[in-house]
Amino acid sequence: MSGEFPEIKSAHSLVAKHVTKEKWDKLKDIQTKTCGFTLAKACACAIEFDNQHCGIYAGDWDSYKVFADVFDPLIQEYHGIAADSTHTSDMDASKIKGTIDPTAPVHSTRIRVGRNIDGFGLSPGITKDQRIGVENLMKKAFANLSGDLAGTYYPLTGMDEKVRQQLVDDHFLFMSGDPNLKVAGMERDWPEGRGIFHNKDKTFLTWVNEEDQLRIISMQSGGDVRAVFDRLARGIKAVEDSVKKESGRDFMLDPKYGFIHACPTNLGTGMRASVHVDLPGWTKAGSKTLSERCEALHLQPRGTRGESGGQTGITYDISNKHRLGYSEVQLVQVMIDGVNTLYKEDLELQKKHGL
Repeated sequence: MSGEFPEIKSAHSLVAKHVTKEKWDKLKDIQTKTCGFTLAKACACAIEFDNQHCGIYAGDWDSYKVFADVFDPLIQEYHGIAADSTHTSDMDASKIKGTIDPTAPVHSTRIRVGRNIDGFGLSPGITKDQRIGVENLMKKAFANLSGDLAGTYYPLTGMDEKVRQQLVDDHFLFMSGDPNLKVAGMERDWPEGRGIFHNKDKTFLTWVNEEDQLRIISMQSGGDVRAVFDRLARGIKAVEDSVKKESGRDFMLDPKYGFIHACPTNLGTGMRASVHVDLPGWTKAGSKTLSERCEALHLQPRGTRGESGGQTGITYDISNKHRLGYSEVQLVQVMIDGVNTLYKEDLELQKKHGL
């Protein structure tokens, strides 16, 4: 990469706004200590593609510090936080009030967070040795889990076809081939050092070395959000304690930005709490109307095929919109209350449209 100020194809992205020629010239030759990451690598997606909203990734914790001239204002704008704000985590499930209306047609509940272990790079910048180091550490850490969290780790390398097919059928397997992850450098040395852990009941999962070193996931059928959150909190704690015991290392936790993630949009809690729920009334009202309503409730609606999958039928994935500046308990509460509101309004819309 020459030091020339690049053409940023995503002209409307946050990168285009916050990476000025002046900042570029100041930062372009800096390499981070942990991974030798650069600003050019960080902005690769915004430079390469024309469809990015954010367009930047961090290659290690240092990236957020040494490229702060770019990251700080960008993060403040994206998350709507003040320059001097701090982030507080709260995983106490007993503080959650109420639950989703048991009559609401909720298929399933899933809550995920990202976590990254201090001393290793983040996915876009992590070296081959560091990635294998994370995996080896996690193999030991998973072996310490007990009770309902105990399970099996399945490395992607040399995976048996029967195991692979089962993980695909369970919708647990993460794949290669995402153009964003590729250009951002997250698929280097694929599939080495990557894998999936899940417990016997398939309600507690951890992805190793995907977009973050760890994606910790709790899920089950139905709408018992509190049970899902409680298992997640216990699981995170168990993994954290086990990593500490095996290596003396902690998760990357920043007083300002909470839990550090590769993508700045995930900073803070890194948490997405979601339900799959049928909303026939809102479907009739149209997806634009639903999106606007969700915006007002601090929720994000998606089709049930994931981030860019579009919409099928009447089932929506409804999740918390925010990540940073709110605690985990607050965000789960927003999701529960919001889904209850949407369901109540859906019944009225069904009547109105004669469904």
